[in-house]
Amino acid sequence: MDREEIRVAVLRIEGTNCEDETVSAFRALGVEAEAVHLKQFYSDMIGDDEARNIWDYSAVVFPGGFSAGDYVRAGAIFSARIKSKLRHDLELFIKEGYAVLGICNGFQILVELGALPGFDEDRPVADKPEMALAINDSSRFECRQSYLKHENSGKCIFTKLYRKNEVVVFPVAHAEGKVTFPVGKEEEYLQQLEENDQVVFRYVDGQGNYAGYPWNPNGSYSNIAGICNVKGNVFGLMPHPERVIHPWQHSDWARKRRDEGDGLRVFKSVIEYLERF
Repeated sequence: MDREEIRVAVLRIEGTNCEDETVSAFRALGVEAEAVHLKQFYSDMIGDDEARNIWDYSAVVFPGGFSAGDYVRAGAIFSARIKSKLRHDLELFIKEGYAVLGICNGFQILVELGALPGFDEDRPVADKPEMALAINDSSRFECRQSYLKHENSGKCIFTKLYRKNEVVVFPVAHAEGKVTFPVGKEEEYLQQLEENDQVVFRYVDGQGNYAGYPWNPNGSYSNIAGICNVKGNVFGLMPHPERVIHPWQHSDWARKRRDEGDGLRVFKSVIEYLERF
């Protein structure tokens, strides 16, 4: 499809707070994007001029924030609403190859929804969560720049413009971001993710080496910062690429020369994918 035909819905409810930055990232690249309240997809109290349908869009993004106050668990209430109203459409959306992105709270939503790790291509939304994003090992809200190594070999449609093993800098801002798998099955899950080329980013230190806290800000298993589903069109990560789309958004912008922010290629990559769609 032509770039002018691409439409992106950035879903919001009470408590999300990164939708405007995410919309701006897409619009900066000439794509029509809008912040859409979840109720616009299903509520009979929404007028015809405000009503939306998931099939109006070629990409859906779950932004960062604290949806529904992070009550119960981070992302649990948002995901429950989606599952009760939109599960069938979202499953078809993913099966058809359209793009779904979850950033920070959005990653938490996709995990709670069962859309990640997304091992089953025929059932892209599992009946129950298959992993969790637990409270940070520090028991604190961690907010700072983080180094990430891109480890995907090409499956993830959101990172095709990053080189393998390239180290980039995105900020983190979360209290529940620790990637956790079922007890006793951690290595089994990790092996499956690696064999399927589903590991996208890992936390590293400034030299690109795997390291513990504070480089790994939450204690994620195997330093995982972001993963995609087995099809590669659903991507979740805890760091915020939408907060570093311009060079001057980096804390070292005056010392390190960049033509663009490190996060911009996440949005460029998916747009190029959709242009070939």
